[in-house]
Amino acid sequence: MTVRARMTLLYGGLFTVITLGVLGAVLWIQERIVDGRVQDVPFGVPLSGIPCDQRAAEQSCRKVPFEGPLSFPEEASKRVVEPERFQESLVGSQRLVILVAIAVIVVLAFAVSWWLTGRLLRPLHRITGTARRLSLTTLHERIALDGPQDELKQLADTFDAMLDRLERAVDSQRRFVANASHELRTPLAVQRTAIEVGLADPSPERLAVVRAEMLRNTRRSERLIDGLLVLAQGERGLDGRALVDLEAVVGQVVGDHLPLAERGGVAVAAATRPVTVAGDEVLLTRMVANLVENAIRHNRPGGDVRVELSEEGLVVRNTGPVVPPGKVDELFEPFRRLAGDRTGPGGGAGLGLSIVAAIVHAHDGTVRATADPAGGLSVAVALP
Repeated sequence: MTVRARMTLLYGGLFTVITLGVLGAVLWIQERIVDGRVQDVPFGVPLSGIPCDQRAAEQSCRKVPFEGPLSFPEEASKRVVEPERFQESLVGSQRLVILVAIAVIVVLAFAVSWWLTGRLLRPLHRITGTARRLSLTTLHERIALDGPQDELKQLADTFDAMLDRLERAVDSQRRFVANASHELRTPLAVQRTAIEVGLADPSPERLAVVRAEMLRNTRRSERLIDGLLVLAQGERGLDGRALVDLEAVVGQVVGDHLPLAERGGVAVAAATRPVTVAGDEVLLTRMVANLVENAIRHNRPGGDVRVELSEEGLVVRNTGPVVPPGKVDELFEPFRRLAGDRTGPGGGAGLGLSIVAAIVHAHDGTVRATADPAGGLSVAVALP
């Protein structure tokens, strides 16, 4: 049974029960009133209309002569002089009228309920129709329901908001696949070109250059595949949690990246205090490593990187190029670099901050980046 039919039966049935109850009470009250009124009415006929042989002894025809049955026949006389029959006839006619009224009311109640429920459920049919038409090629459609801010309007707005998120997710997935395909295809194309050109003149010097180029592109492919695996693991969530000494993790990561900072002429300073979180130590180490490595690589000669760990969370600041505030949130998307998609001059694939965001979200934390007007970026991570 459809919702419309159930609502029609419910509202029509309730209306019918209420109507029957009210009309039944009215009929009972009318019967009581008629009983009282009939007892007070003096029933009778003029004495001249009663035959002499039917009169009482004191009602002599000499006093009031009999005028015959012209105005009051015998049957009418009998009906009029019996109040009980008059009362039953009156109540019966009232009962008939009320029963007819009940039948009409019941039919109208169900008909109006069917029509009203159809109008009320029309937006729901619109939502259902939009949902049935949805596919990957029609995610741009919206219900855009007008009218008062009732439950159906809220449902339609929620459905539209869900479609917005779904469309963004699908676009992001398509962009991710395209970028990943490009990043994976580029090293292979470079390796193929190096092999074809190098083997055309296989001199020892040329072979050495080809070997170095192939090793560099192989390492790039390995880093990309490793980053994609970590990103997938972070987005999937944690299989288990254990207590992790975040201070020790930060100290180890900063020490491992000191040679990279020295080669770039960047000073690294760390201010930490004991902090323990529940999570995956490998992923948390990768998160801190990405933040520190990004802060060193995207810096300027003579710049500095500051790592601060407290109960409020982990903050990594650097002095690098100026980042437009409108581009900050985009840096957390996969394959997104400050110089543009897949075109950055660095050796990375643009997965650093997206991996950080995935790991933080897997640990039920929050990550926020803020651009320094003088240049550089400040990334704050809060973990429960």
